[in-house]
Amino acid sequence: MAIKQKIKTIIFEYCGLTIGSTIMALGLVFFLIPARIAPGGVSGLAIVLHYLFNLPVGMVMLIFNIPLFILGLKLLGKQFGPRTFFSFVLVSVITDFIDKIIQVEAATKDPLLTSIFGGVLLGIGLGIVFRFKGTTGGSDIVGQIINKYSNVSVGTGILMVDFFVISFAGLAFHNINLALYGFISLYFSSKVLDLILDGIEYARSFYIISEKADEIIRLITGDMGRGGTEIFGQGLYTRQERNVIYTVVTRKEVATLRQEILKIDPNAFVIIANVHEVIGEGFRQRI
Repeated sequence: MAIKQKIKTIIFEYCGLTIGSTIMALGLVFFLIPARIAPGGVSGLAIVLHYLFNLPVGMVMLIFNIPLFILGLKLLGKQFGPRTFFSFVLVSVITDFIDKIIQVEAATKDPLLTSIFGGVLLGIGLGIVFRFKGTTGGSDIVGQIINKYSNVSVGTGILMVDFFVISFAGLAFHNINLALYGFISLYFSSKVLDLILDGIEYARSFYIISEKADEIIRLITGDMGRGGTEIFGQGLYTRQERNVIYTVVTRKEVATLRQEILKIDPNAFVIIANVHEVIGEGFRQRI
């Protein structure tokens, strides 16, 4: 029974990787490749070489990703396993299949719409691939290698690679506008990627410091039916003991709690922060 469940899980994960890889390929073929917009990474470099030497984009991505994959295995370990190999090969194959065999037309000729929607599709596809424990190689591997041998973070390393590729595209095409559209595409893809991985903030946390802490606690636990924690602290300036109330509520409850707190104590000190995920009673768990 456990083996069957494991097989089902693996099949489900590879279906997810297939969907994510396909969406990325669609973003390239329908938007970015026809407009000569390089979104950074190996795909951006492949688009440049495609127009300079008439090379298939998918094939160029594969040529670059295979040695990077081997280098990643050697320097970073087995985290770059079959899922990563499967994903970047699939993106390459589907890209060339749609672009060269089916030969679809561009979805739009407007460069701004192209950069936005191309970036959105790349972000969605990459986010799905990440959620199913894969990567598409390229700048992801380079960023992690840079991080291992320097004090540069992975995110900064990837950003450096993408910045170089997009700038190179602008120089190669002798068109600064294409580079700027590339940065727009990169921005949207990164934002959508964050949205897929972290989700929309569906909850908010409250830190409340008030002289009327007991009344606010009754409001939270009684009227709103929420839990929380009372943290005992000390003011940095006054050195007086201060109780800090910490609670988490849904986005719909934020306005109500804020208004009711100020009704109880107009001088209350309140900090409201975004919460990406809450695991526990009263909140849904992310997929």
